[in-house]
Amino acid sequence: MASYPKSLVLLPLTLCIFYITSQLWHRQYYPHSRPLLKYPFDDDSNTNQDCDDGSCFKSRDILENPDYEDEFKGKWELASENSGISAMHIILFPNTNKAIMLDAVSLGPSNVRLPVGIYRLNPGAWQKYVDYRALAVEYDAESAAIRPLKILTDTWSSSGGLSANGTVVISGGWSGRGRSVRYLSGCYHACYWKEHHWELSAKRWFSTQHILPDGSFIVVGGRREFSYEYILKEGKRIIYDLPILNETTNPSENNLYPFVFLSTDGNLFIFANDRSILLNPETNEILHVFPILRGGSRNYPASATSALLPIKLQDPNSNAIRAEVLICGGAKPEAGVLAGKGEFMNALQDCGRIEITNKSATWQREMMPSPRVMGEMLLLPTGDVLIINGAKKGTAGWNFATDPNTTPVLYEPDDQINERFSELTPTSKPRMCHSTSVVLPDGKILVAGSNPHSRYNLTSGSKYPTELRIEKFYPPYFEESFASYRPSIVSKFKGKMVKYGQNFVIQFKLDELEVSSNDLKVTMYAPPFTTHGVSMGQRLLVLATKELIDVGSGIFQVSVMAPPTAKIAPPSFYLLFVVYRQVPSPGTWVQIG
Repeated sequence: MASYPKSLVLLPLTLCIFYITSQLWHRQYYPHSRPLLKYPFDDDSNTNQDCDDGSCFKSRDILENPDYEDEFKGKWELASENSGISAMHIILFPNTNKAIMLDAVSLGPSNVRLPVGIYRLNPGAWQKYVDYRALAVEYDAESAAIRPLKILTDTWSSSGGLSANGTVVISGGWSGRGRSVRYLSGCYHACYWKEHHWELSAKRWFSTQHILPDGSFIVVGGRREFSYEYILKEGKRIIYDLPILNETTNPSENNLYPFVFLSTDGNLFIFANDRSILLNPETNEILHVFPILRGGSRNYPASATSALLPIKLQDPNSNAIRAEVLICGGAKPEAGVLAGKGEFMNALQDCGRIEITNKSATWQREMMPSPRVMGEMLLLPTGDVLIINGAKKGTAGWNFATDPNTTPVLYEPDDQINERFSELTPTSKPRMCHSTSVVLPDGKILVAGSNPHSRYNLTSGSKYPTELRIEKFYPPYFEESFASYRPSIVSKFKGKMVKYGQNFVIQFKLDELEVSSNDLKVTMYAPPFTTHGVSMGQRLLVLATKELIDVGSGIFQVSVMAPPTAKIAPPSFYLLFVVYRQVPSPGTWVQIG
């Protein structure tokens, strides 16, 4: 009988012990691990099926490992003691970490001066007077530096968005300049607004603006303007009647700043007060009337908050891509009239969610943890929704609300109904009428503004003083123990154009030794123009991913498919995020068109 060296006999035993130990270690730290799933398009037999109303599409929401979770509920940081102005409007400037903030020129004087030698003529009650105060600033989110900007016309309650080439476009406003459109581009060494005073056919005050697939904008509504029109659309300077706006007005109006979302089929979902329609912007035909969202009023001054939920692009068939809208909070129709008399009704606590690509869909109702009016709804890089700011009683308007709602809420759209909401760490600073917030490229939330007064009131004796302080909120994915799991994008996209439907590659760094494709997703975010609780043009796309390669030295490469058409992603600048088990990388700017 042959004999073997002891080393050869012990080798299998050693390997067996090593394997068992590694598995026990893996289960200790990843107790809920699941079998590896392939990417969509690899093998139909290995795809998870999400079905609703008979239509199924591929999903890769099931992860090999569970999302990183902790009891951390976020934290607040005072970013600046003085923003100079109260930020009634805010928008991120592309390819930067800077935000453009604006306020009404009639609410000053602000707390920041224009550069020496620069001034504007401001129409007063009896005569024009020289105004040296700035009512627009560029705010650097990294350094907290402020650069005052000169703007001639009053943007109070205007609307806005980013154009296809990254220009900030703001339409409408107060007084005689409600037909103005303003353009801001460049802004590296000097910032100059180009103002076209008669570009709109009607005065648009409290209207909503949204970019369209051809790069033009639609502007919907306005005080006593029951219509819409287009800007930057060649040959279009026509007012189109919109009966739903006339039909939904009441003594408090409650149909201003209508919610407008571009659906994945290129049609527009328009919501006013408690009703909604689907409009074809090419033929100007009303295609569908949705069921009434009962329970109260949802638009300014009742001021619910709303968002188009993340659009999942795993299915390459663009005709099958679903779109859902979420609307939360608001007020009773009579709340505005009563607030004018000093009686503050409780805000609404319910939410409505509907699939706007399904004409037989009805509203699905849910309840928030607390009532809220004048909140803002932001899409996080992870695909979750943050609801922030606002009040628990009253409506929007000068001193028309009380009982600030200082507790942010996280909404997880893919969880089971009645399990989607969780409360986060509250702030100590009330943010009610004319407050704003925006998602920064690093994933933090910039929170600014709040002025419930008809002028700046900075006195500490006021119940709710005009707020010039800027805060940053750190969502739960900034838990300190997650830092080593946070990806960082290595690829450079500045100056490059991503084309529709093309595959492109993203390289990112991650300290994990092994990264499964099913623990990863790539999201593309269109930052909004935010004002009065309305986040115009906001959009989050979950891109279809095809291949993940370990390049070595902690560098990974993922291949993704760009959105198939401009109906899915209108041409403009987006923030690109790599998300590993619900921990997002800092975003990098990309342009699609």
